[in-house]
Amino acid sequence: MSLEQPTSSEYLRKILLTPVYDVARVTPLEHMEKLSERIGCRVCLKREDLQPVHSFKLRGAYNKIAQLPAEAKERGVIAASAGNHAQGCALSGSRLGVKATIVMPKTTPDIKVDAVRRFGGNVVLFGNSFDEAYAESQRLAKENGLTLIPPYDDPDVIAGQGTVARELLEQDSRLTHVFVQVGGGGLAAGVAVYIKQVLPEVKVIGVEAKGSACLQAAWEAGEPVTLDRVSLFADGVAVKRIGSETYRVLRENLDEIITCSNDEICAALKDIFDDTRAIAEPSGALSLAGLKKYAAEHDVKGARMACILSGANMNFHTLRFVSERCEVGERREGIISVTIPEKPGAFLALCKKLGQRMVTEFNYRVSDPKQAEIFTSLRLTGGMEELEKIIDDLRSSGYSVTDMTRNTFAKSHVRYMIGGKAPASVKNERILSFQFPERTGALLQFLETLGTGFNVTMFHYRNHGAEYGRVACGFEVAPEQQEEFYENLNKLGFAWWDETDNIACSKFLAPME
Repeated sequence: MSLEQPTSSEYLRKILLTPVYDVARVTPLEHMEKLSERIGCRVCLKREDLQPVHSFKLRGAYNKIAQLPAEAKERGVIAASAGNHAQGCALSGSRLGVKATIVMPKTTPDIKVDAVRRFGGNVVLFGNSFDEAYAESQRLAKENGLTLIPPYDDPDVIAGQGTVARELLEQDSRLTHVFVQVGGGGLAAGVAVYIKQVLPEVKVIGVEAKGSACLQAAWEAGEPVTLDRVSLFADGVAVKRIGSETYRVLRENLDEIITCSNDEICAALKDIFDDTRAIAEPSGALSLAGLKKYAAEHDVKGARMACILSGANMNFHTLRFVSERCEVGERREGIISVTIPEKPGAFLALCKKLGQRMVTEFNYRVSDPKQAEIFTSLRLTGGMEELEKIIDDLRSSGYSVTDMTRNTFAKSHVRYMIGGKAPASVKNERILSFQFPERTGALLQFLETLGTGFNVTMFHYRNHGAEYGRVACGFEVAPEQQEEFYENLNKLGFAWWDETDNIACSKFLAPME
């Protein structure tokens, strides 16, 4: 077999002899106490976010560049990347005295461009996509005699990443399961081939994001295939085609593949924060999402499991999405749409039917004189089985109910678009904002105190985990009802503000003429 396709024993030797520790750190294997207790297995997290570039990518990039002949190092190296590979190549080149050029799309955020430059990389901004940047890197490599450093599909890169597994087994030789994320497959291939050579009884399980499961597709086809599109939420593993060499190695050494949704990744990201206070990037939390799913589906108890926090280079604002979706991913929140009659008291009747369950979101805007559509989410203590019972109970009471929990478009877009101007049939609308205490029964108290004589025309509320929540609500209040309405408001004991004359309301929420 050629050196381009090393045997498993040759990979073992390459991993043992790699010089990555000239620049990389031996990262800790951290016990996740809270999660371990919850799922009944010992769960440990390999903290690759603590590398100098906050990602495992440094290992493979350094090993590849270090193995180059002297004349290639003299000419320099080049890579195309908008992520962790770029920073790994930049720092590796700087430490080895090799000029590293990184081609990045023009759309790359400044924070990532600045990071590459800080690590010593020469940045070339080109094109508006990775494909355009990669094509330019190939052109520059050919024109200037530079060595193109691949992100994953290369034996030296795979061997560099395999040092993660070497450390894992030195830190805990009694592991029973190791979970590793799969994008292009470099990390997974290096981890799997090393573990199977040293402790073949340890199960190595690859974890993919459902929106970019290129290994699963290759597994089913018997060869690498190109996906039509990939989800970009877990951008570190958003790869359309598994590498040829990584696929070969994984086919020989991987025990199983599991795929996880974005919601499950968000839940895992929250688990990492809860146990370690580390903030992983979505692809960094992917392996833990797979571990949790595997443990639940196989009812595994008492196992010693490890997963890899592969990186922490995340846009801070992604946390808004994570906070919205992690409870759904943990099966602690269900989202439904319910149709109710458009008449006074119907809103209260629905809330009574829901009982004392914690409502975490309630969106509504009057739009039809006969019926109203409510978009709501509920805190669950019994998982999806509880949600199914809620839906069955509502349907048996005559409500039309749609489960939106797994509807990606509804969660990503529709929930924020509910609203707009009310129809002209809405008269004497008053719009108010409230400060609700975040406790069970607060919504029910609110509606019962106001009474059934005022038609609710708009409602927007979202629980964000704070002590108080902010609510926007609209009511039809006839002139002769105003005294009663404001008396009831004062009985509530909740802070409130009349927003009817707020310019934002007149522009976006006031009834149509």
